[in-house]
Amino acid sequence: MPTDVVICDGCCCGRTEKGHPEVPIDFLLESWEKHGLSDSIKLRFSRCLGSCSKHNVSLLRTEGSQEWLGELSQMQHYEAIVEWACSIVKDGKNSKIPEILLPHKFPVSYTHLRAHETPEHRGFRGGGEK
Repeated sequence: MPTDVVICDGCCCGRTEKGHPEVPIDFLLESWEKHGLSDSIKLRFSRCLGSCSKHNVSLLRTEGSQEWLGELSQMQHYEAIVEWACSIVKDGKNSKIPEILLPHKFPVSYTHLRAHETPEHRGFRGGGEK
């Protein structure tokens, strides 16, 4: 499994009309380019990661783990995701998640996801697409 970051920007996440903070897609794309992360860590955008009870969900995946984050409401949260990605490139898959993201971790089981939306079946969009 490649190391990647999956950012939800779909039916609920990032929808300001539903009261959720905007997902800073342009910031993330620019940061991936600025730090040269694309060769090592794929940045993907999903139309729905399925845990809609948590707004602005992201998934950080490495070969040995996956960390689900929800209720990302501040730019600092997305800056911390970039920081994590940079540390993975520098220090390897054992890099710790930045402290600001720890309260946003949540366990997920596929029973929490919509039945037809396991990560392998979602509409992922690569980092170059919006």
